[in-house]
Amino acid sequence: MLYRLFPATPGASSTEPGGAFHVPRLDQGRGRHDNPELFGAMYFSRELISPIAEFLKDLLGQRLDPSHLLSEGFPRAIAAVNEHDLPGIVDLDDPANLEARSLRPSTVATQNRRATQRVATSLWEEGVPGFEWWSTIEASWINVTLFAERTIDRLVLEGEPEMLTADHPAVRQAARVVGLELPG
Repeated sequence: MLYRLFPATPGASSTEPGGAFHVPRLDQGRGRHDNPELFGAMYFSRELISPIAEFLKDLLGQRLDPSHLLSEGFPRAIAAVNEHDLPGIVDLDDPANLEARSLRPSTVATQNRRATQRVATSLWEEGVPGFEWWSTIEASWINVTLFAERTIDRLVLEGEPEMLTADHPAVRQAARVVGLELPG
C-alpha cells in the first residue's frame, strides 16, 4: 500500500485539482524530485505517517493548529493506493541499485534539491515508472516517487481518501515526531 497526502477538493475526480492523483505541474520545481519540464512527480510513502510528517516538518517548534491542515480552505487528505500494477519501481535503498547507477546514499537523501532532482531526472531517462528511497525524517520509512506520465493510469485508490484533522491519530503521531506542540 502507498499513501499520498494531497489538498482535497470535495467532488473532484482523482486527476482534477483537489483529487488524489492531481499533479500541479505549475507548482512543481521546489520539491525533492521535481522536474516539471520533463515529468510530474507524485510523492507517496509506504508508511501512513511519513507523508504527514514530511508535510508538517516545516512547522517545527509551532503548536499544531487545524489551519495547518487546510489548503485554500479545503482539508488535506490522505489517500491509500494499491501498488499492485506498478512493477519496475527502482529501490534506492538497495546497495546494488545505488552501485549500478554510481549513486551514493548521501546523494539520494540530501537536502540539496539540485542533487536529488538530478537523481530523479536520471531515473526518468532510464524509463522507470518511479523509485523508492528512505525518508530523511526516519530512515525506516520508505517513500516512493512516481512519474505521473508513466503511472497515473495504473493507480487504484483503496477506498475513499480520508480527510485529516488535528485530532487524527496519524497527524498527532507525525506532529510528535517532527517536534510540534499538540493541542489539548
